[in-house]
Amino acid sequence: MARIKPQALLNQSKKKKGPSRISISTIIVCNLVVAVVILSLVTTYRHWSQRSRNKIEPETQSQRFEDTNAASEQKSFDLPGYADITTSKGLITVELFKEGSPEAVDKFLDLCQKDHFKGMPFHRVIKNYLVQAGHSQSSIPVDEWTSKGKLRGRLHTSPKHEAFMLGTPKTKGNDKDFELLITTAPIPDLNDQLIVFGRVLKGEDVVQEIEEVDTDEHYQPKSPIGIVSVILKREI
Repeated sequence: MARIKPQALLNQSKKKKGPSRISISTIIVCNLVVAVVILSLVTTYRHWSQRSRNKIEPETQSQRFEDTNAASEQKSFDLPGYADITTSKGLITVELFKEGSPEAVDKFLDLCQKDHFKGMPFHRVIKNYLVQAGHSQSSIPVDEWTSKGKLRGRLHTSPKHEAFMLGTPKTKGNDKDFELLITTAPIPDLNDQLIVFGRVLKGEDVVQEIEEVDTDEHYQPKSPIGIVSVILKREI
């Protein structure tokens, strides 16, 4: 058997232990594969994240809409629906049309909080027609009220035009222009000038007593008569 020299054994050992070389093309291919995998994962994540967001947003918007409606209904429910109007002739209890005339009712409630109606005089009383209270004279001429009143029997009436309805003339002025008016007969012909926002529940006899006071030629009471206070109520 041939004897191997020590130097040859050393060279042979170095060849066995040395790492094998990896070609540049192999490295490039591996990097490309890794990049493709990472890109695929990112794309998949964005896709499912967008789908999840689109699914949640309509539900959130719908919930907000429902919450807004619920808050609006709750606010309307919490508002007082009745008022006790104490006059120098007695007490008149009215129901407010919160849904039928929300703007007029909101204005009425706001003015009640400011004691706007306290001490307000009845400055116009027309028998078999209406009684009206206010701090200033109405912009509607008296002859227009009375001339229209002569035609009321010929026109169609609806519940909002019945007697003992609570309303206010249509105006665009300041708070002083907001007056209270109670009809004492059906008035179907003032729909373009009158906002009806309530009706008398109790105290019709008091309204009739106000209606019977003596007035001058301008339909103004000869003796002072007015509103003492207005108290808002949620129940009667």
